[in-house]
Amino acid sequence: MVDRKRILDLNAFDMRAARDLGDDLEARVRRRARAFGAASVLFYEKPLEFVRGEGCRLYDAGGVAYLDAYNNVPSVGHAHPRVVEATSRQVSRLNIHNRYLHEGVVEYAERILATFPAALGNITFTCTGSESNDLALRMAACTTGARGVIVTEAAYHGNTELVTGVSPTMLKQGGVPPAVRVIAAPDWRGRSDGAARAEQLSQEFAARVQAAIEDLRRSGVGFSALLVDSIFSSDGVFAEPAGFLGGAVDAVHRAGGLFIADEVQSGFGRLGESLWGFDRHGVQPDVVTLGKPMGNGYPVGGVVTRPDILATFCANYGYFNTFGGSPVAAAAGLAVLEVIEEEGLIENARRVGEHLRRRLGDLSDRHAHLGEVRGAGLYVGVDVIADDGDGEGRGRAGSPAPALAQTLINGLRERRVLIGAAGKFGHVLKIRPPLCFAMADADSLVDALDDVLQHVGPR
Repeated sequence: MVDRKRILDLNAFDMRAARDLGDDLEARVRRRARAFGAASVLFYEKPLEFVRGEGCRLYDAGGVAYLDAYNNVPSVGHAHPRVVEATSRQVSRLNIHNRYLHEGVVEYAERILATFPAALGNITFTCTGSESNDLALRMAACTTGARGVIVTEAAYHGNTELVTGVSPTMLKQGGVPPAVRVIAAPDWRGRSDGAARAEQLSQEFAARVQAAIEDLRRSGVGFSALLVDSIFSSDGVFAEPAGFLGGAVDAVHRAGGLFIADEVQSGFGRLGESLWGFDRHGVQPDVVTLGKPMGNGYPVGGVVTRPDILATFCANYGYFNTFGGSPVAAAAGLAVLEVIEEEGLIENARRVGEHLRRRLGDLSDRHAHLGEVRGAGLYVGVDVIADDGDGEGRGRAGSPAPALAQTLINGLRERRVLIGAAGKFGHVLKIRPPLCFAMADADSLVDALDDVLQHVGPR
């Protein structure tokens, strides 16, 4: 039986191994641990220390470059000169809260709202995705008069008290709060392709949502919202078939609830078709939450919604965020939008992502420990499995192998390639590079993974 993994445990450094790091690195790790305490979480069996970044590369103190295929925060590339210049110029002039008029803040609000369906006409700025999801849940409760929320079983939506309660993968002890219902992610692994695939998956996922709605109503808390990341990244990356969310969103609206699209992972061109992940499913959210990639590393977040939802919330509560929507935040956000458009990064995500998935699929055909390759654009998940499947080509079944996944991730780290992990068992390789990732970068990643796999024996 494979144990479930919590998000903070995925690829985490074990402090018990500090004595094996060597004097200098051990001293630095222990110094950090003394200051950070139990909240000190580091990646890799041998932690890394970086001093600068550029494009898709991170550099350590010795000048050694690592290919970054993990970080979606610097969405248009580490230290992108356009973003650096825009934020530096603005911070040298003025940075205040947004209760004063400022042309740059309003311009950014108008520019980003123009990328959404016309009905989503208002934006409220925050600093982080956690704040965005917290505010979205409060809006949903105020609008519907109910508290019940539906999420998927390995979801992660942030770390405020309210949002941790709808992030099952954050909970190390106990279960989700009584007003939260957890359903299985839309997992198509092990099934055949076909014309009816999207419709069948749509019906199955919609049925789970409907059953959860009915259970919330029976419990007396009522139904407020369905909250999902539209690529189900923490659940293991489930992007296909496009359109399968439609039935679930219809069920939500029939029940009088709101659909909240968490675009922190799937937004800003990541999936290679449009700016927003929900577009792939042909659905219109009631609320959209934004965060990490919005400012390319500068802390910017937002909640986009219908004016009636925001008006209802504001009639009951005040909301103000000192740093949300500052002139510097707006300058960073506007620069990101301009870079995505001018450098053709959505098309790059589509083109390079297709190449990457194709090469990873070929690798899966040759290595028994790689299972299905999934994703869209530059968000890719690869199952790592025990060699107990049918052995016939990509997508084959096999038991989750989280320990082997960690071996592969750390093997890539030794070859100066950085990726992460996902999935409820922690056995999915998570590949999520900056959007400037090039064909040659994709080839370097796959070649390095091939080399790691050749040094892994039967398991």
